[in-house]
Amino acid sequence: MAGLKEHIFLIGFMGCGKSTNAACLAEMTGARQVEMDQMIVENEGMAIADIFKEKGEPYFRELETDLIKSFAGVEPAVISCGGGAVLKEENVRLMKECGKIVLLTAEPGTIYERVKDSTERPVLNGNMNVGYIEELMEKRRPKYEAAADVRVATDGKTAGEICGEILEICGK
Repeated sequence: MAGLKEHIFLIGFMGCGKSTNAACLAEMTGARQVEMDQMIVENEGMAIADIFKEKGEPYFRELETDLIKSFAGVEPAVISCGGGAVLKEENVRLMKECGKIVLLTAEPGTIYERVKDSTERPVLNGNMNVGYIEELMEKRRPKYEAAADVRVATDGKTAGEICGEILEICGK
């Protein structure tokens, strides 16, 4: 089990497999797994939906930036980023300074099947349908693609296959 040379930041739309593959990569490499959204929830003592509602999205995005800054100079980890973390150019720059950014992709129908029963997706509340997901994905796609060092499609693949691909490309 080889460790990582640098952080691996998993980015992509909600439901594309960031958490699942972060756990798999951590297991395969022995690196620590970090769930950015979960850390923010723990640090703030409230759910993301409540942070959005009570303090607003800009406040939440600032929490993401502060968290990304905290990864500089620490032992390489596998970091699952929130779906909107790369919407801020500062976050992308900070990630690239200390790691590789891996964009996980999936078709809108696949995303819908993975997230349709979730109540933890504030940006989809009231819009849980393939058409809206496709529209939002398309809106974010240029930012995701501009940020990515590597792209890996997740449709129809196991976590082991996806993580093998990531490690082959990023090196260990």
